[in-house]
Amino acid sequence: MSKILIADDSESIRLVMRDILAIGEHEIVGEAIDGQDAVEKFSELKPDAMLLDLAMPKKDGLTVVREIVNKFPDAIIILITASDNEKVIQDCLAAGATAYVSKPFDFDNVLKVIKNTSSK
Repeated sequence: MSKILIADDSESIRLVMRDILAIGEHEIVGEAIDGQDAVEKFSELKPDAMLLDLAMPKKDGLTVVREIVNKFPDAIIILITASDNEKVIQDCLAAGATAYVSKPFDFDNVLKVIKNTSSK
């Protein structure tokens, strides 16, 4: 079981992620509603992993990844994205994001990615 921070500006996506994490018996330690909130809550809560939407207000996913990895080099950040913009995804992975999952979500795939990244 991992302690997870969910960072997405969409309440409906956060609800889906809560359901997925409950199935996987993970603990949700917090939720962030924008990029700035994500950085602050990650620093405060120090979760085992964060599920991070790429497109958020105040700070985009790439900025959030860079700021968190700068402070916490071993951070596990799993991007959640509806975008098929491979360049943005690759930029985030190069900046230190650990993995990504695409919307719409496949519950089993999300849990598999969390398990695989958390065992690093």
